[in-house]
Amino acid sequence: MAGGPTAGAPGSSDRRFPTLALAALGVVFGDIGTSPLYALHVCFTAESGLAATDANVLGVLSLVLWSLIVVISIKYVVFVMRADLHGEGGILALMSLATIRGAQSATVRKVLVMLGLFGAALLYGDGMITPAISVLSAVEGLTVATPFFDPAVRVITVAVLIALFWFQKRGTAAVGAVFGPVMLVWFAVLILLGVRWIAASPDILAAVSPHHGARFLLDGGLTAYLILGSVFLAVTGGEALYADIGHFGKGPIRFMWFAVVLPAVLINYFGQGALLLARRDAIHHTFFDMAPQWALYPLVVLSTAAAVIASQAVIAGAFSLTSQALQLGYIPRVAVRHLSEDEEGQVYVPLVNWILLAAAVGLVGHFRTSNALAGAYGMAVSGTMVLTTILASAYFRRTWGWPAALAISAAFLPIDFAFLGANLVKLDKGAWFPLLIGALGYLLFTTWRRGQRIVNAQQSKRLRGGLRSRIADHSPLRVPGTGVFLSRATAGIPRTLLHNLAHNHVLHQQVVLLTVVTDPVPRVPR
Repeated sequence: MAGGPTAGAPGSSDRRFPTLALAALGVVFGDIGTSPLYALHVCFTAESGLAATDANVLGVLSLVLWSLIVVISIKYVVFVMRADLHGEGGILALMSLATIRGAQSATVRKVLVMLGLFGAALLYGDGMITPAISVLSAVEGLTVATPFFDPAVRVITVAVLIALFWFQKRGTAAVGAVFGPVMLVWFAVLILLGVRWIAASPDILAAVSPHHGARFLLDGGLTAYLILGSVFLAVTGGEALYADIGHFGKGPIRFMWFAVVLPAVLINYFGQGALLLARRDAIHHTFFDMAPQWALYPLVVLSTAAAVIASQAVIAGAFSLTSQALQLGYIPRVAVRHLSEDEEGQVYVPLVNWILLAAAVGLVGHFRTSNALAGAYGMAVSGTMVLTTILASAYFRRTWGWPAALAISAAFLPIDFAFLGANLVKLDKGAWFPLLIGALGYLLFTTWRRGQRIVNAQQSKRLRGGLRSRIADHSPLRVPGTGVFLSRATAGIPRTLLHNLAHNHVLHQQVVLLTVVTDPVPRVPR
């Protein structure tokens, strides 16, 4: 039931809560947890044209802080995660909840389905870009220590990506068990690095006030608005929080966000801001320059491991998305391996896994640096976030009424559209890629769905007429026993029945038309 309890909810008697929480840390929060590697750094690169003045640093940092609070903590964790379909999250689940028959007119339902399908298709683009930029940005940390590694950065990145995707067949539970402790160390290091520089420049804490962000946008004009496209990189993992609730449950995800992830990333961002205030003219990379020289190589190794883990959230989300699309009849049949006896959402889709790997490797070869790849990053998620707000408003209109739906739209849509507009201007820098993937995915979803409906309707009509005429013209021989004919449809006559009649010219005394409907629970009574 939408909004109902899921595995691992706080306060339940589920003893697996600590295990699920640690595993969620390793799978769900990798993307948003590694955004300090590049988000603030990209805001102050030469390409951005933004000088690291006191006002600009405080303004950008304030925008990062309040984006994490409003978009992730309030929108996703408090509101959107209330909408689950039998414990599953993600935009397709939200689309199904928002388009239940009787809730809206047929036209509105059709529009909401179109929006949901396009948002789902966009997430495949995110699943291709996130592994590439996360791993590439981490491996580039080697060049901070010495330019000797410059020629090897892309080779190392590709090798790491291959290892990551090869490991996916182990399942998210096994991956989470390995990655969870690593991410716990990662967030501890984020805190230590941040505290070190905040203590050196405590004036950076003034960025907590939202007026610095507002003044930055009002005084900075078009340049300040375009920087929102880089600020958005700090929240790009938000959609994964919702998409992956089927893997671990809402309780563990909410707990780890507020207890570990949010404090750690904020402290690190503030530490980077303090570094900029203290050494603005001597910054090569705002994240890696926070570390003392002796810790640089260990930090590169840890950040590479964390970046690999960052990719896990969107990869797991792509698997869940494919499984949902298959169940809803929007894609052709593909192999889906269920890897858990307790969690329905823990699946592995080999075809999707290898497509994502090929695309990620191709992106690394084409864009070559994380700064260049940042132009493509964010477009998919910002578009999906707009569509998520629209679908969530439609769902909450049905469950909570119009006032709640209008309040949610008014609170979040302006922010979502602001981020979307700031990312749209990067079309010539790579933002076209996720839009292309989204368009191709949407074409696949709609074409397959429409084609299946046409084929099923024609076959059903032909089979009904064919069976009736055959029986009327030539009464078939009835043989002893029971014939069982399998069918995916819950109504109509299976083709296998007509084929049996045509080739064998007999019908059994008892004929059973069998459709297997999967119950979304681990086990059912015998």
